[in-house]
Amino acid sequence: MLDRMQVGEVPRKHHIALRDADGNLRWEESLTRDGFEGPYTILYHEGRPHEQRVSEAKHGWVVPRESGPRPLKKRHFRSQDLDGGGAPLDARVPLLFNADVTLSTLRPDAADPVYFVNADGDDLFFVKQGGGVLRSMLGDVRFEAEDYVFVPKGVLHRFEVDEGPQEWLSMELHGGLHLPKQWRNEVGQLRMDAPFCHRDFRRPTFEGPRDEGIRELVVKRDGAFHGFSLPRSPLDVVGWDGTVYPWVFPILNFQPRAGLVHLPPTWHGTFGARGALVCSFVPRVVDFHEEAVPCPYPHSSVDVDEFLYYVRGNFTSRKGVGPGSVSFHPAGIPHGPHPGAYEKSLGTRRTDELAVMLDCLLPLHATDAARAIEDAGYHDTFIE
Repeated sequence: MLDRMQVGEVPRKHHIALRDADGNLRWEESLTRDGFEGPYTILYHEGRPHEQRVSEAKHGWVVPRESGPRPLKKRHFRSQDLDGGGAPLDARVPLLFNADVTLSTLRPDAADPVYFVNADGDDLFFVKQGGGVLRSMLGDVRFEAEDYVFVPKGVLHRFEVDEGPQEWLSMELHGGLHLPKQWRNEVGQLRMDAPFCHRDFRRPTFEGPRDEGIRELVVKRDGAFHGFSLPRSPLDVVGWDGTVYPWVFPILNFQPRAGLVHLPPTWHGTFGARGALVCSFVPRVVDFHEEAVPCPYPHSSVDVDEFLYYVRGNFTSRKGVGPGSVSFHPAGIPHGPHPGAYEKSLGTRRTDELAVMLDCLLPLHATDAARAIEDAGYHDTFIE
């Protein structure tokens, strides 16, 4: 969660009456995290926010299920080979998952026709190509290519997408998202030596109540999609305050670090989640020791599975991958650069790669969709 915002009409104190000019009572809605112990936002509606009729759920994506065991090996999935289309709510194609995260790609080409609430986790998207608007009860926030887009658990929203090609990475975080503790001071403010600051985030623009004519809501809970009909527009909020709201963070606002010798991936840590660390690899200068080896060293990830989504640039440690590629290197066996890359990196002064990585504590399982786009010979490409 970021710093507190206050917009629109709110009473002077929470849980007291707010009335319009005609004396009509506004309806307070409290959106809370961790029960009532964590961050929260309080919204004020023109109408009752808790009126819904059960109906058929006509939208949603295919939720992955546990499948049979697979041989332990390094894998490469070509997400750029997947077909696309549909609204963002319908377009996700899960590739890898565990109890903490579900990692999907999507290529939407239409706006969401209904509102959506994910009650299973926070959603973090990375927009490789495209752009649009995230619309919620809390306002609109514009996003572009190479932006992270965050939608907190429980926030009613929908996406509008621009014309033209769209490619997104979806990270459904079942245990929530947070900014790493090492980047915050004791009052929660981002430290001055953090790799980003509060000004780097784009927050919602609030314009008050609106009615788009949409009366359908889809809620995802416990891996299933549930439909509801609404008696009025849920975007009838006149004001709100709190720290739970959507935001956008351009990946190029991440300030990379360089060291005398190679720094481990934790220095690229951008967002934390239960059982996962999200890292941003952005163009940067590399190690400046005269004998430094800039290419990442071979290492044994004995505690984490590594997921890497390639966006653009020169991926110095890998051959045969390109924009949209997904590499998966599981715990238990060493992984590292392709033959020739380690030696070739000597004397390199900078890298222009752009990629998103997740280190995941629990084993990741591949879906049938991932297996259909797998580069079957990838594991053996590391043999010289």
